[in-house]
Amino acid sequence: MDLVQFALVIIVVGVLLWLVNDYIPMDSQIKRILNIVVVIALIIWILKVFGLLSFLRGIRIGR
Repeated sequence: MDLVQFALVIIVVGVLLWLVNDYIPMDSQIKRILNIVVVIALIIWILKVFGLLSFLRGIRIGR
């Protein structure tokens, strides 16, 4: 994965999270939990992309 794709994924996730936070009415606690889950998932994905979590190589999310 090159740097442009990496940056695009992070930007798209950020924009989607912003859209959900601004335009979908939810309780503030639910939004906070959603934000935490998305950030943790993104951090795990980043660590996996850089090879720092090699033991997660067998786990696939999506296709």
